[in-house]
Amino acid sequence: MSASSTQRVLALFAVTATLIHGSTATGAVEPAGAVQPPNIVVVFADDLGYADIGCFGAKGYTTPNIDRLATEGIRFTDFYVPQAVCSASRTALLTGCYPNRVGILGALGPASKIGIAEGESTIAEVLKRRDYATAIYGKWHLGHHDKFLPTRHGFDQYFGLPYSNDMWPKHPTNKSFPDLPLIEGEKVIATNPDQKNLTTWYADRAVGFIKENKDRPFFLYLAHSMPHVPLHVSDKESGRTSRGLFGDVIEAIDGSVGRILATLEEQGLDQKTLVVFTSDNGPWLSYGNHAGSAGPFREGKGTSFEGGIREPFVARWPGKIPAGSICREPAMTIDLLPTFAELAGADRSGDRPIDGRTITPLLLAQPDAKSPHEAFPFYWGQELQAIRSGRWKLHFPHKYRSLAGAPGADGKPAPYQDREIGLSLYDLQSDPGEQSDLATQHPEVVERLSRLADAAREDLGDSATNRQGKNVRPAGKL
Repeated sequence: MSASSTQRVLALFAVTATLIHGSTATGAVEPAGAVQPPNIVVVFADDLGYADIGCFGAKGYTTPNIDRLATEGIRFTDFYVPQAVCSASRTALLTGCYPNRVGILGALGPASKIGIAEGESTIAEVLKRRDYATAIYGKWHLGHHDKFLPTRHGFDQYFGLPYSNDMWPKHPTNKSFPDLPLIEGEKVIATNPDQKNLTTWYADRAVGFIKENKDRPFFLYLAHSMPHVPLHVSDKESGRTSRGLFGDVIEAIDGSVGRILATLEEQGLDQKTLVVFTSDNGPWLSYGNHAGSAGPFREGKGTSFEGGIREPFVARWPGKIPAGSICREPAMTIDLLPTFAELAGADRSGDRPIDGRTITPLLLAQPDAKSPHEAFPFYWGQELQAIRSGRWKLHFPHKYRSLAGAPGADGKPAPYQDREIGLSLYDLQSDPGEQSDLATQHPEVVERLSRLADAAREDLGDSATNRQGKNVRPAGKL
């Protein structure tokens, strides 16, 4: 970020603080340089669908603490992940890059020998340039070998699982997984942990971290392992909702957000802290009553339809984000790294190029703020499957998975079948469920989005058209 951009953002904070708290003793605005960078908390759920929290339409349980982020802050209606699968989406969040650019796709497992490359900069590494304390509690999934762990990529503290919580010997359909490690720092402290305790353990660590670092800026990444299956919840939180175990798990996650908000208030950090809540991809529909809901959107996890890639996003920062704001401009997880860097005044001049753009004006609900992106390409693996620009979304011919019949139940999945979609254009404003193909009615839109897609293929590649991207970088390897 340029020096002028940093000064603009810090000056905005200084003016806002004066309006809220009154002028300084001399009656002058406090110098911009005296403004401490904000604390930043990101709560990232796993396999949480668009309609799985209260303010986005959840039923059968309540999420008052997550909803509070929206009522006292902002709700984004069109917020995306670039791919609807675990490692790819987490890579995008932490590096600000499309996962295809940095070579991490799919869901890395215990047999994987790749991970985040040493030369990529994570949110944690960028913020440490401004002397932030950094911690991740929960699921990492950017490589489980020592050289790929969070402590090698900007995080002072790590406690959690290196990959998905179903990658263990108790998997319902694959018994070949090794024991699941629980890691602290870089040391395995237990295997196959009692998953009833995970959500509580993560929240305990998060609260402790806030208290320990109340006198300096901090970045807290709380990456819950659930509602990814297998679902587990503590005994005291079990049986509380009419939605069953799934609802109990979401209420437990909501409780962790409540504990964070209460701790920030107790420590006098409320107005100094930006809190963000979102998820990595849509619901894993084959698990039925152990899966969430994409609401009005088509399909779920593992697809490039809206149900797979559009996520709930809420953020709260008292005094900076106007309460009750709604943003309908499209944005993506790749935008959080440059936005946080701008808010913190962190220098990114020596970093590798990224795909994210600052969405500070959107986040702060500034009048007439617009998305900084002309288009968002959506890949599955190395295949470019769709692209969105403004209200329009164009799908290219591709196969996708869809339930063959009734979903599974009680932790056991039902089978998928392959289906195909041809070249199809949807107006997401009037048809968010992607049901009415308008390609023949709007050939000029198809042509424009196809040109944008060709630029993405040139840049990032596309296996469907045998294109090699000119600007992709390799993942880290053992």
